[in-house]
Amino acid sequence: MKRLAIIGGILAVVAIGGFLLFQQYWYYLPGIVGDIKRPVAANRDVVWSQGPTETPAGQRPPNVIVIIADDLGYNDISLNGGGVAGVVQTPNIDALGRDGVVVDEGYASNATCSPSRAAIMTGRYPTRFGFEFTSAPTEFARYIARSSHNDFRQAIFHEERVADVPPRETLGLPPSEITMAEVLRQQGYHTVMIGKWHLGEVESMRPAAQGFDESLGVMQGATMSLPANDPDVVNARLDFDPIDRFLWANLRYAVDWHGADGEARFAPRGYINDYYSEEAANVISANRNRPFFLYLSYAAVHTPLQATREDYDALSAIPDHTQRVYGAMVRSLDRGVGRVMQALRDNGLDDNTIVIFVSDNGGAWYTGLADINAPFRGWKSTFFEGGIRTPYFVRWPAGLPRGTHIPGPATHMDIFATVAAAAGAPEQPQIDGVNLLPYLRGENHGVPNQRIFWRSGPYRVVRDGEWKLQVSETPNRTWLFNLHDDPTEQHDLSAQEPERVAAMRAMIEAQNANLPPPLWPALIEGPVRIDVPLNAPWTEDQEYIYWSN
Repeated sequence: MKRLAIIGGILAVVAIGGFLLFQQYWYYLPGIVGDIKRPVAANRDVVWSQGPTETPAGQRPPNVIVIIADDLGYNDISLNGGGVAGVVQTPNIDALGRDGVVVDEGYASNATCSPSRAAIMTGRYPTRFGFEFTSAPTEFARYIARSSHNDFRQAIFHEERVADVPPRETLGLPPSEITMAEVLRQQGYHTVMIGKWHLGEVESMRPAAQGFDESLGVMQGATMSLPANDPDVVNARLDFDPIDRFLWANLRYAVDWHGADGEARFAPRGYINDYYSEEAANVISANRNRPFFLYLSYAAVHTPLQATREDYDALSAIPDHTQRVYGAMVRSLDRGVGRVMQALRDNGLDDNTIVIFVSDNGGAWYTGLADINAPFRGWKSTFFEGGIRTPYFVRWPAGLPRGTHIPGPATHMDIFATVAAAAGAPEQPQIDGVNLLPYLRGENHGVPNQRIFWRSGPYRVVRDGEWKLQVSETPNRTWLFNLHDDPTEQHDLSAQEPERVAAMRAMIEAQNANLPPPLWPALIEGPVRIDVPLNAPWTEDQEYIYWSN
């Protein structure tokens, strides 16, 4: 009996210890389950499909490359007057604007990753087909809510909605939607996706099912740029940020491949942004004799913040460690753009290739870096200008003037309409985007988008001409700005303009009346302050919105 009691005591201690460990580290489960379902193999060479050995006779439509940065701040681009810490220059990205057309008022179609990318891919408001929130694991929302504690505004987790959330892998772009890749493939383009997808992980939602002949990248919303213990990596962990802690716990250094030789998941080679750039150059070379569409979606500068030691060492003028790692990531992004442009020149394709550069949304508040969206207020997840204004450069030497600007506003949705028109595709009646070519060429001097809408749960916004109305339920706030007079949204005019507020509210309500419910519910509502990053102290007078996801 004594022996049994001892064994029972040991088992009880083990059980209690296991329970306590689970309580502390339960949020590691998504990564562990992913490893079991799809183990990461060793790196292997990628063999891209080779086009014709000679250029076919006759006129060739332009190649199309759409480059998307991830969470890039407006002020991270030196052409916009900044650069990280005033130190990091982006000459290759700047050259896209200097040698092409800059859209001065370029907008993301959402303030977070997934819906923004859905808009790019379809040319439609993502809310038209219920893609309202960024796809993420339920464990992610639950962990963020449990970890977001302050004395002023608490995050809200909707446990009652969990049962209505489909499996995470199915949170993506409905197969019924027509994608840019599908339209261009119908025009005879070879279509390739490299980088971040974040539009669904089941077979019917992956790039191969959405119009891409080949793809290499990550299906989820973020990735490790190098293994955390790699001798060449410099990490910046953001201990104040629960999102960052969740990502470090669950992300893997891995890519998914789909090509003529099948599918595989394996480790990339070297730093992820350099790897994407090198493979993009290989795609350009493989397709030099046929029209191609390359959707190149970089990992920079989404967290986790990781840089190569070489890039980090090159920025010794930046004293803050986190800012220096972040700046090094921007440096790698710019180098990647330069590598892609060099590949176009090396293959004689520079003149007849449309290159479009945007970010999926503004810089993130949870980096703790204060000025990445300057001069604009707001962050990723907010519809203040800092959350949705993006660098927007279009370069096509054979078809567009060099070194010019158009005022805009233009949106992510316009990319679809623009490249489809350049490729000679029939008009797509289902899309919301505008063909920008007449504006980019200077043939049309009007406004491409007179009225633009954004929505994330009960937080809803319309820009009508120069006026922009933001309506929030939590807090119960209305902001009205005249962007012509006040482009950085400093002066709320809602109290002085009640009739205009009422009219613009009616616009939002009319837009929403024609939209379906979200494909999945938002599980979390979290406070995001407009004017300070996550690591700044909370005070009662700070303005904020609640982000639904």
